[in-house]
Amino acid sequence: VLALVAFICIETIMECSPCEGLYFFEFVSCSALVVTGVLLLMFSLNLHTRIPQINWNLTDLVNTGLSTFFFFIASVVLAALNHKTGAEIAAVIFGFLAMAVYAVNTYLAIRTWRTSRQQSSRQSSDYIRARTESREVDHRPEIQRLDA
Repeated sequence: VLALVAFICIETIMECSPCEGLYFFEFVSCSALVVTGVLLLMFSLNLHTRIPQINWNLTDLVNTGLSTFFFFIASVVLAALNHKTGAEIAAVIFGFLAMAVYAVNTYLAIRTWRTSRQQSSRQSSDYIRARTESREVDHRPEIQRLDA
């Protein structure tokens, strides 16, 4: 929601003299909004379960981490090139708020990713142990070879 508000604020600006910072902020806010919206839709509708080949916890971690980083850079650049208009100030504020929310989500995504990685390594070690135990042969003397 904050990315959407930041995008709306930046779109209301009619004039700019060095527009590079404004265009970069616009690109970052729009990209974060679209990618996060697609991931949110996929998670909400459980579509991610239909594609098990993708590590969705890592995908969410990368998305939130990159969004945090790029919102920080875009907000700093826009703040440095600010012309003191209300829309630019509001965009900078909402950009930093969006960065903070993405940072919290990155922290939560790291915890989720670590937990899922530990569970998968535990499951794979259980599988390897079970396979090893099933291959061990009991040497029982009561079973004799018939051709001997």
